[in-house]
Amino acid sequence: MRKSLISLAIAGTIALSACGGSSSSDTTAVAQGGAGTGNECTAGKTLNEGTLTIGTGSPAYGPWVIDDKPETKQGFEAAVAYAIAEELGYSDANVKWVRTTFDEAIQPGKKNFDFNLQQYSITDERKQSVSFSDGYYTTNQAIVGLTDSAAKGVTTLADIKKLKLGAQAGTTSLDFINNVIKPDTEPFVYDDNAGAKAALEAKQIDAAIFDLPTALYVSAVEIEGSSVLGQFPADATAKADEFGLVFDLDNPLVSCVNTALAAIKSSGSLAEITTTWLSSKAEIPVIK
Repeated sequence: MRKSLISLAIAGTIALSACGGSSSSDTTAVAQGGAGTGNECTAGKTLNEGTLTIGTGSPAYGPWVIDDKPETKQGFEAAVAYAIAEELGYSDANVKWVRTTFDEAIQPGKKNFDFNLQQYSITDERKQSVSFSDGYYTTNQAIVGLTDSAAKGVTTLADIKKLKLGAQAGTTSLDFINNVIKPDTEPFVYDDNAGAKAALEAKQIDAAIFDLPTALYVSAVEIEGSSVLGQFPADATAKADEFGLVFDLDNPLVSCVNTALAAIKSSGSLAEITTTWLSSKAEIPVIK
């Protein structure tokens, strides 16, 4: 039932094509499985030989990771991570998970992971501090509000400008509020998506901005009485967000991972994972 709710919550049939929340933690987890320890491409390029160390948030949220347990492979990003690991020659037993905050992973400096995935939009600014893989998912921004709030019935950008809006710090959702919506009231900024969701539920803000899959999950599974009021078109003003895996700057492992990503795209595995975790028949109106 939970997986059915998740699948119904997320838009794979979105007509239009960041971003994740976390808090610090040093906890790690290693999945159980066979004995693969990488391939020729990865030799000498990982933090620990024979192990692929992957970073995620603490906690990690659905639909990206289900129940904060990436080692179960449940959730879109958990499944993508293991598909890449398998393509690189790593067994489940040789995948290690570590936790970082959203901001920690994209700051300059030595990393405690080989790559990290927390819905990081690929931006030129971030490329100054970290390297990105090729994109593994493309989405756009959406607005979530309570059905009995001031946000009810908004259909245009002019309507949304009048609202009290919130988003997580450091995300393209916050950039979208500041650079595209340009609300009359300064937006409320939170350390993570959990803070934005709590503020929305407590009616401290009228609406929150998330990437579309997160918005659908929040409204269907996490906040009763909320709905996705609309999605914003991806155009020259607000281009679609493309998510990439984050690496230490100029990490030679990037080329290996890009080869693995290309393989799971061409085989149809990535499309299958997307359909499983980010699919919906929901019709989301477009904000004008």
